[in-house]
Amino acid sequence: MAEEDLVQFLHKVGELNAFVALIEAQPDLRRALRDCAHHHEVVALARRHGFEIGRRWGDHQPLSTGPDHLAAGPCPAEGTEISSTLIETAQFRLVRIHSCRASSPEGFWYDQREHEWLTLIQGSARLQFEADSHAIELNRGDTLWITPGRRHRLVDSDPAPGTIWLALFWQDYRAEAGESAPASRQPPG
Repeated sequence: MAEEDLVQFLHKVGELNAFVALIEAQPDLRRALRDCAHHHEVVALARRHGFEIGRRWGDHQPLSTGPDHLAAGPCPAEGTEISSTLIETAQFRLVRIHSCRASSPEGFWYDQREHEWLTLIQGSARLQFEADSHAIELNRGDTLWITPGRRHRLVDSDPAPGTIWLALFWQDYRAEAGESAPASRQPPG
């Protein structure tokens, strides 16, 4: 482990230990922690008491924050997303999405005619598929392939600095030509 990583790790452990000590000394705070439904609420509770525990292990500051860096740019307003098409050809579209505490409206489901492969490059989010009763959590580096017609919705995304996604969309050329795609077809990458 590099010295910088060791220092970051020890600092986070120190913040967590100090927060735990405060929780043990204050029963009301312990109850408030128990009532937290997810990671964001725990981070916000800790922050209100002076502890910064939100940065996940391995989340480093970007080396570059210039306009061509995928994590560059201001966080959108809470409850919103900003989408930018990075590349578009006749075969595919690559989109960068920056979300801040965003969620799909109640009862709304995305129902796409395209394949979508996505990865999170910053933060976390929870998605739910219509056929599933529970949401799935995605974290930085996770990928997901969503086939056409698989209805889904965004349950929530991180608060500032937000969640940044890369989403690759493409049509199944065989379906357009009236052919069926092989059952073993896998997403790109």
